[in-house]
Amino acid sequence: MEKLTHVEGKNKGKIILYGLSTCIWCKKTKQLLDEIGVDYYYVFVDQLDDEERKKIIDEIKKWNPQCSFPTTVINDNKCITGFKEDKLFEELGK
Repeated sequence: MEKLTHVEGKNKGKIILYGLSTCIWCKKTKQLLDEIGVDYYYVFVDQLDDEERKKIIDEIKKWNPQCSFPTTVINDNKCITGFKEDKLFEELGK
């Protein structure tokens, strides 16, 4: 997954945010992760080339068959779809 951008912070496990650069809810989720101060990776799927986009979308569909954005995957065992502030706080703490 070489197209993921790393953001340094507190280690709360493996966190990946899949989003779109044009999506306000994706930006809000990214801002929230920054505010919580966790270490995470993100990728804006609409900024990938066709081949990379296909691979990432296949990855997202394992977690979120509707492939909606944002999709946040935590520790390869939990998925939060959409901007769910309460769930992110619950999973990652303040």
